[in-house]
Amino acid sequence: MAKRQVAAIVRIQLPAGKATPAPPVGTALGPHGIQTMEFVKQYNAATEDKVGQVIPVEVTIFSDRSFSFILKTPPTAVLIRQELGVAKGAKTTGKELVGTLNDAQLTKIAQIKMPDLNANDIEAAKAQVAGTARSMGVKVS
Repeated sequence: MAKRQVAAIVRIQLPAGKATPAPPVGTALGPHGIQTMEFVKQYNAATEDKVGQVIPVEVTIFSDRSFSFILKTPPTAVLIRQELGVAKGAKTTGKELVGTLNDAQLTKIAQIKMPDLNANDIEAAKAQVAGTARSMGVKVS
């Protein structure tokens, strides 16, 4: 079997289980000739157990207009906001605090993000998550 040629790789962040063919899906996949409704059905079926989260997806589009996709873990900032129960990060980082993240919460988020991070161990992953938290105005204790 001949190897299919990759035409494009598109990355989109979509709400789990609630994607629609409207933008951003239609505007991202439409120019490549992908049937957006077929993608939406497959994405919603794959993410129906994660409703309420934002799930990034990497769509590989082939030259014969077929596609495959890989689901990623939710963005670190979204996980931090959910863990702390805040709507958004600080407006002025360094001057404003929106919450405090303890070590157990930091470890929990790092374990969720571990498959998508370029970290060798959990300590390195925790350091990356802590950096994101600090840039959001969250104190790490």
